[in-house]
Amino acid sequence: MKRFFFGYGSLVHKGTHDHANHAPARLQGWKRVWVATPARALPYLSVIRDANSAIDGLIAEVPDQGWEALDQREAAYQRVPLEPELTHQMTDMPADSLTVVYSVSPDDQQPVSDKNPILLSYLDVVVQGYFDVFGGDGVDHFFDTTFNWTGSYLDDRVAPIYPRAQLCDPGLQAETDTRLAAMGQTRVMQADFPLW
Repeated sequence: MKRFFFGYGSLVHKGTHDHANHAPARLQGWKRVWVATPARALPYLSVIRDANSAIDGLIAEVPDQGWEALDQREAAYQRVPLEPELTHQMTDMPADSLTVVYSVSPDDQQPVSDKNPILLSYLDVVVQGYFDVFGGDGVDHFFDTTFNWTGSYLDDRVAPIYPRAQLCDPGLQAETDTRLAAMGQTRVMQADFPLW
C-alpha cells in the first residue's frame, strides 16, 4: 500500500523534505490555525475540522522507512487518516492508498496570544513554499485561510531559529511584512525575546 501525507505549512516547501513524489492538493472540511502547545516554546500551524473551509497544500509519498523521520519532525502532532475530503493532482496514486494529515490533538492545544509570537523564519518558509507551488494566488489563499494569528511575530531573519530555515525571496519577505502589519501584528525583535 502506498502512503502519503498532506502538508499545509512548512511541508509545502519542498526544500524542507526529500519526498520526491508530490503534487498540489486541496483538503476540504478543514482549516489552518496557529496553535500553542506545551511541547514547543512558540506557536506553529495545525489544522482543525471545519465543514465550511478548504485549504491548499502539497501531497507527497512516504517511502517504506519514511514514517519514523516524518513522525520525529512532526512530534507534537498526531496522524489523522484522510479519505474523500482530499482532492489532488497525483497521477499515480492507487485507490487503496493511505493519506494522513498531521494535526495537533485538541487536548494538547493552548490559546495563542502576543506572549507567544509567530516565528518569522518559519512563516517565511511556509509563504515561500506556497509561492513556489501555487504562485501569488497561493500566497493569498494561505493568508486568507489561516486563523488564530497571535498578535505578534518574532523577527529572527538575521539568525533563524527555525531548524529548516530556507533562503527566501526578499520581495516575498517584504510582502509578508506588509501583510502582517496590515493585520495589526506587532514585530518583536529576537534580542528582546529570550526563548529559554
